[in-house]
Amino acid sequence: MATLTIEVPEGALSALRKSPSEVEKDVRLAAAIDWFRRGLVSQGRAAEIAGIPRADFIDELAARKIDVFQVDFDELKREIEIG
Repeated sequence: MATLTIEVPEGALSALRKSPSEVEKDVRLAAAIDWFRRGLVSQGRAAEIAGIPRADFIDELAARKIDVFQVDFDELKREIEIG
């Protein structure tokens, strides 16, 4: 597994009232959700990035009112026309 290091401004952790490990989890989840929403990664890969089981990732999406399934409407239309 690759390791990334990010710097945060002084006082950011105290302002968030979170420990470094809690912020790390939040950042991993936020990145995973963003990349999933943009269609860059699958649910399974996003869950892996977030460090949580896929079912928990789906719950996180639902809690944020983010579509659990990604649909490419142009591709769906082509499939309907062919089928």
